[in-house]
Amino acid sequence: MRFHRPIALAAAFGLFLAPLPSADAFGPVKSAVQQTAETRLIAQFQRFATLTDGTVGITVRDLASGESLSLNGDTLFPMASAYKVAVAGKIFAMIDAGQLALTDIVPRDVATMGPGAALPVAQLLDLMLTQSDNHATDMLVARAGGPTAVNGWVAGLGIKGLRVDSNTADLLYRAMDLAPRPGNFNRNVAAALAADPALRTRDSRDLPNIAFARDPRDSATPTAMTDLVAAIRTGRALSPASTHAFITIMERCRTGKTRLPGMLPPGTTIAHKTGTINGTGNDTGVITLPDGRMFAITVFVMQDHRGRVMRDRIMAEAARAAYDYFLFAPDRATA
Repeated sequence: MRFHRPIALAAAFGLFLAPLPSADAFGPVKSAVQQTAETRLIAQFQRFATLTDGTVGITVRDLASGESLSLNGDTLFPMASAYKVAVAGKIFAMIDAGQLALTDIVPRDVATMGPGAALPVAQLLDLMLTQSDNHATDMLVARAGGPTAVNGWVAGLGIKGLRVDSNTADLLYRAMDLAPRPGNFNRNVAAALAADPALRTRDSRDLPNIAFARDPRDSATPTAMTDLVAAIRTGRALSPASTHAFITIMERCRTGKTRLPGMLPPGTTIAHKTGTINGTGNDTGVITLPDGRMFAITVFVMQDHRGRVMRDRIMAEAARAAYDYFLFAPDRATA
């Protein structure tokens, strides 16, 4: 595209003649002390990331000030079972809208899940968030209206970079490179593992499926997942009653004790949800400091060959570093 010379010159001179923006236009200037503290925390995150041969993403956010720091915060990672936070959010939103009650009984698809009782919504939420129960999750996904309805609720909060495309069974089929099959999920998977030595080896050795890790379906960035847990914890997503119920369940999480909670001081309150698929380890939640302040944190690790112990350590180290940063960093006064 060609420009006439007078117009181009006028535009160029306009750049020189226009007044320069003030410092306030870019936000308050951070003090040297704060900049040093931030740089040190990011350097710690980068050091933890070297413990894996995969990719690490971390986002932390002060829920009062909104201050956020990230490492690979805009990189997509498989959510694995961390997507169950979104499922629970949609269910609680339906409760807030009067479309559902905690006492409502949800039927079980015996054909795909095997024998089992229909259960109330409250019990299914507890099983899904505290034990990461897959059957409970898929019963709730169906009751919510399917993955599309869950995804729509997340999008309605204005959150970008997080998408829900599948229920848990279909997500796991895809992670194993299996086409969804009719009939009982557990029997189908057992038959596939017995028939395919390569699949059996990948599963037993906790090796990543690189193609699955790069698939944008059922993925989120650390920043988007932090946006979600922050919106829930601060009451911007749900009613006060549902927010309290949601967080209370997440505070009872039984999985991932060596992940985000692993290096925190004894007695620290943390509401969190884990996710695990071969070569992938996740944890996301909200940590409360001794003075009552809170920060949200998401740590995702993918394409890792070094195993769950190392992935858990990365999450624990990141949580403790962030805890110390928010607790002990000097007053964030501006220069």
